Amino acid sequence: MKKIRCYIHLNLLLLLIPLINLQFPTLSFAQDYDDPKKDDTPPPGLLRCNGVYMSYTTGNREKLYPRTTNVTAQAWSFKSTAMIVNTGIEEVKGWQMFVGFHHREIIVSATGAVSSDGDFPVDASNGTTFIGSPNTDLKTSILTAGDDTQISTDIEITGTVFGGRGTATPMPKTIKLINDGWQCPAATSKGGTMQVCCKRNPKFKSKEKVKTKFMPRRHGDLNIIYDVLQAYKSNYMAQVTIENNSPLGRLDHWNLTWEWMRGEFIYSLRGAYAAEKSPGECLNSKAGQFYGDLDFSQVANCQKKPILKDLPADRKEDKDTGKLPFCCKNGTLLPVHMDPSKSKAIFQLQVYKVPPDQNRTAFFPPQNWKIDGIVNPQYKCGPPVRVDATPFPDPSGLQATTYAIASWQVVCNITKPKPKAARCCVSFSAFYNDSAIPCNTCACGCKDIDTDTCNANARPLLLPPDTLLVPFDNRTLKAKVWAKQKHMAVPKKLPCPDNCGISLNWHLNSDYGNGWSGRITVFNWGKNAVEDWFGAVDLGKAGLGYENVYSFNGSRVPPKNQTIFFQGLPGMNYLIGLTNGTNPARDLQVPGKMQSVISFKKKNLGSLNIPGGDGFPKKVFFNGEECELPKYFPKKGSAMRLSGIRFLPSILLVITTFLAISDRFLSCV
Repeated sequence: MKKIRCYIHLNLLLLLIPLINLQFPTLSFAQDYDDPKKDDTPPPGLLRCNGVYMSYTTGNREKLYPRTTNVTAQAWSFKSTAMIVNTGIEEVKGWQMFVGFHHREIIVSATGAVSSDGDFPVDASNGTTFIGSPNTDLKTSILTAGDDTQISTDIEITGTVFGGRGTATPMPKTIKLINDGWQCPAATSKGGTMQVCCKRNPKFKSKEKVKTKFMPRRHGDLNIIYDVLQAYKSNYMAQVTIENNSPLGRLDHWNLTWEWMRGEFIYSLRGAYAAEKSPGECLNSKAGQFYGDLDFSQVANCQKKPILKDLPADRKEDKDTGKLPFCCKNGTLLPVHMDPSKSKAIFQLQVYKVPPDQNRTAFFPPQNWKIDGIVNPQYKCGPPVRVDATPFPDPSGLQATTYAIASWQVVCNITKPKPKAARCCVSFSAFYNDSAIPCNTCACGCKDIDTDTCNANARPLLLPPDTLLVPFDNRTLKAKVWAKQKHMAVPKKLPCPDNCGISLNWHLNSDYGNGWSGRITVFNWGKNAVEDWFGAVDLGKAGLGYENVYSFNGSRVPPKNQTIFFQGLPGMNYLIGLTNGTNPARDLQVPGKMQSVISFKKKNLGSLNIPGGDGFPKKVFFNGEECELPKYFPKKGSAMRLSGIRFLPSILLVITTFLAISDRFLSCV
């Protein structure tokens, strides 16, 4: 009977086990063994590295739309993982990992890092550099007890790649640490992983620098400092300082934008204003729930990506929005050597935070900074980097120094315009050739042009020099007549215009034994005048012989002294826009124009071939923007051949006369 009861109890237990598993799915009646598939063994390269270990591992890829039979044009999505680990005994501040992509990759997103080339998506065709965010530094294992979150960063990369066959993602050319003082051997690849161990260069000698708690401040064409001046539990006061450090950089009517990452909003502004207020964005966000009694109609800006602008000059003394040094210049930032008072801009903002950042020490600067202007160079900004607190003179006037609570630096550098994406262009002409080479076709883009009626890729037609003063729409007849006179072919589909609001003509004026000269003419084809304009020409070796600019203020740009900087004289720095002719019904519109001759010496410069190319600029700038140059320059040989043809009738006349005289002389003998 006892055996029967035990049997019944056992069967009841077996029936209850599935019910227990359903109720408590994590409960196990079996012995717990490690998952044999899980492998936490670090790669051998990591174990052997005493420095900074980096790896890049590819994954599979998937074909994207549109599907095409052209293998090189087919786009694929891919995912890969990069890892950087400090395995040495020295902290690595501001780590920078370069990945040598070379298959027209576009990086769409990356966790744990940002790209030094700007916010995503990033064109990484020539490689890109990843910078830690938010973990900008790699501490040592010794000082962190091996805390992986402080000594390493994993970067999950998602992107698009073009070309190739199969589902395997192509590997980059290389990976390396590009911080100063570090050297990396060639990376090795095995399977789908590339790895390298970088070490300190024992021969590297760093410059004497003051030791800092955070990253040292860097130099860039445009430096932006984000200082926290006052801190409260739910908000803080910040100051933004923009400094133009480039001798050729400039901004007009600047627009500054960034992206809030933790739900912040701008409660008030001084020294700047937001292009849009949009209080509804606050009401429908976490801020609207947390600050339930706040009147958001009075808030300066609620956007995640605000667009901020400088105030006009008449607001400088306004007690509510102005009264800040270097504010209120209508968005103008000039080089220091032009006007130091206009090389810097400052504004302040009150930033409100949302949970969980409700404490006095929670500061998160905005990311993805961008700044641009009108007819100005294109800037590419890096991420904000924590630097030592900015010192300020004590507001009391005493000989004391006050420091910001926290400071971050954003470095922006000028980028070279892509082909057919400039904002100004250059034409060439010379004293020895009667044809001018106009600006390149679509030099400033052809997005708004009907390319069915013109050829966006055709070489521009040569023109008589005086036609450069004529608007493009009125040049066609003159160009055709000139081509007929010079026996040049005219295509059925004529070239499209250059579409530039500003153009410059470089005319090679003279070339003699101990010197030469050029003439620069600036044309404004836009409707708006350009105030405080400047230009620059890089003439390479020939620029070292610069002597004088006669109708402008001119100077050399250090340190190479090969670039000549010029600007209008006092009272003549105002380049008017396009105006109507004397009789608008009959006369063509006239561009704003200013010009000057520039003279050069040849002494101590060796051999210079001025007509052969040394007399033409290598680069031309207007208001900091690099202008697109013609692909060729006037040739002296063609002019000489034309001259020979021009004198052929005279030569034939002389020969005929000589023969006639000779024949008469012989008949008389």
